Amino acid sequence: MATDVVMPQMGESIAEGTIVRWIKKVGDKVDRDEPLFEISTDKVDAEIPAPAAGVVTEIRAKEGETVPVNSVVAVIGAAGEAKARPAETTPVAPPPAKAPEPPKPAPQADGTPAKAEAAPAAVPVKAAHDEKPEDAIRQRSSPLVRKIAKEHHVDIAQIPGSGIAGRVTKDDILAFIGQVGQVGQAREEPRAPAPLPPAPKFTPGAGDVVEKMSVMRKRIAEHMIASRRTSAHVHSVFEVNFARVDKIRHARKAEFEHAGAKLTYLSFIIKAAVDALRQMPVVNASIDGDTVVYHQDVNVGIAVALDWGLIVPVVKNADEKNLLGLSRAVADLANRARSKQLKPEDVQGGTFTITNPGVFGALLGTPIINQPQVAILGVGAVEKRAVVVDDAIAIRPMAYLTLGYDHRLIDGAVADQYMSIVKRTLENWDPNIV
Repeated sequence: MATDVVMPQMGESIAEGTIVRWIKKVGDKVDRDEPLFEISTDKVDAEIPAPAAGVVTEIRAKEGETVPVNSVVAVIGAAGEAKARPAETTPVAPPPAKAPEPPKPAPQADGTPAKAEAAPAAVPVKAAHDEKPEDAIRQRSSPLVRKIAKEHHVDIAQIPGSGIAGRVTKDDILAFIGQVGQVGQAREEPRAPAPLPPAPKFTPGAGDVVEKMSVMRKRIAEHMIASRRTSAHVHSVFEVNFARVDKIRHARKAEFEHAGAKLTYLSFIIKAAVDALRQMPVVNASIDGDTVVYHQDVNVGIAVALDWGLIVPVVKNADEKNLLGLSRAVADLANRARSKQLKPEDVQGGTFTITNPGVFGALLGTPIINQPQVAILGVGAVEKRAVVVDDAIAIRPMAYLTLGYDHRLIDGAVADQYMSIVKRTLENWDPNIV
């Protein structure tokens, strides 16, 4: 008996997914729960297991194709049932129907031919490849985007899409709604924002290698552009002395390794940042139209660099974890991100983000806010520098911490108060807090 393989819904807000790679081909045997294909969504990249054992008899979605959730993308059947037609075969459009010939006029009584009645205007028959306007809209938007447009009475055709081939993304329509009126009260005749100037034309040189962006890279580009359009980005940089943290880290390092975790500088930084969020809840908030949402949970996203892009898995309820718990959680998420084993819930619900370019040697950076959050903490490299301590030159492990924040909600004084708490906590770390 054949089993349909459908595009899974990787999270309640996900309406579609892109087929990145077929791990199995037509005719290949597959076991139940064996990886069948790899997908990419707005939230996560993941390998999708086969729902049943058998043979892949049909593949209906090509690599690189974006399809709605619950769409059948493949069929698994018994051995010997594989279809010869591959997924890439393009269906041949039927020939256009011929218009019926108008009837000849009957002769009048005097023998003269009757005047031919005006034949009805011939209705042109559309070829299968002709595209209706609603089909064009479907091709440049997802079901979720069309649903949002319908709820807010927005014409998708007026929205300049930032996605591939002008595709209107969720971030595009939410930003557009925010520009034309309050959330839930879009005007009946919204005005499209001024279109961005076209990118300058570029002609590759003879030795250049041209490759298409990966699905993940496209999504990152869309999110970064949308964040820049949405938030008023401002950054504050603080220099932190890690001498006390370094001393405690070396003293407890072996203990943590024995417990199966690495005690890194990042573990201390996450703990300090989380404790400061409890004292400054506005930094752990989101903006929804003209209202502010103060999150009760402290869910910290940790940016993980991958060979093929960047992903931000989330440590849930980070304020309830100690240093050991945070170290274990970060290591687990990073390992599963690199092996494409993250679940949808692992990348959802973040309220604050920490990115650590210092691991690659960067002194500081100005990170872009991860929407719909209002702040992100960038961590520079911890390195020994000459500093003034008690009016004397001393060598200390120092690092720059950068807070990127949304000035629509967070003022500079508030951001600096938050960073002062983080700095004070790290420089005066209580050795009993582990």
